[in-house]
Amino acid sequence: MRIHLSSVFVDDQDKALRFYTDVLGFVKKHEVPLGADKWLTVVSPEDPDGTELLLEPDGHPAVRPYKEALVRDGIPAASFAVADVGAEFARLRGLGVRFTQEPREMGPVTTAVLDDTCGNLIQIIHGG
Repeated sequence: MRIHLSSVFVDDQDKALRFYTDVLGFVKKHEVPLGADKWLTVVSPEDPDGTELLLEPDGHPAVRPYKEALVRDGIPAASFAVADVGAEFARLRGLGVRFTQEPREMGPVTTAVLDDTCGNLIQIIHGG
């Protein structure tokens, strides 16, 4: 058994696609129209057949309060592995990404937390 798909709820799929591809560096895998929304997934360019991230519309009534509570409490909706948190922090900050937590060593790992512009906090992590 392996993880095939995970999702992050976004407030605007087109804006999310731009952020997750143009800024974070993922690549689009699937874009299938489903009425007003889409089945929209991205993958790591390093593993195009690996785990897909679904950029899922946040229209369900339970989702927005959930997302707002996570952000209010500083809890990331997802965590992405990077080779070097400090270098990725510098690259993303240079692109105008807002961080809610600068790089921090936590035992065997280093983490930072960013705002994905779509209503979520995302953790980047290295180590462990």
